[in-house]
Amino acid sequence: MALKFYMDQNVPRAIAIGLRLREVDVITAYEDGASLLTDPELLDRAGELGRVLFTQDDDLLVEAAKRQKEAVFFRGVIYAHQLGVSIAACIRDLEMIARVGEPEDLFNRVEYLPL
Repeated sequence: MALKFYMDQNVPRAIAIGLRLREVDVITAYEDGASLLTDPELLDRAGELGRVLFTQDDDLLVEAAKRQKEAVFFRGVIYAHQLGVSIAACIRDLEMIARVGEPEDLFNRVEYLPL
């Protein structure tokens, strides 16, 4: 099963559009009506929808680390620093992860882009 992504409000819209053009399943927090949720709530919402959260928000790394330490399940976080990776590189790497990864590959994990 291909991975599905949930993008928080810090991710440029161009990344979601680029992935959709490549037929990668993406939903954004804005589309979901969840753009005002807190970081823990966003991570929970992504999990409820069976999606891996992609973010460029450093604070979500703190929440993921807290859950790892406390053994609280989450479906995974993929993080890219806003200045450390281009939009094109994000699209390329996320597409590859979506196509070759399995959902359980990211359970309780944080992955960093670029690959």
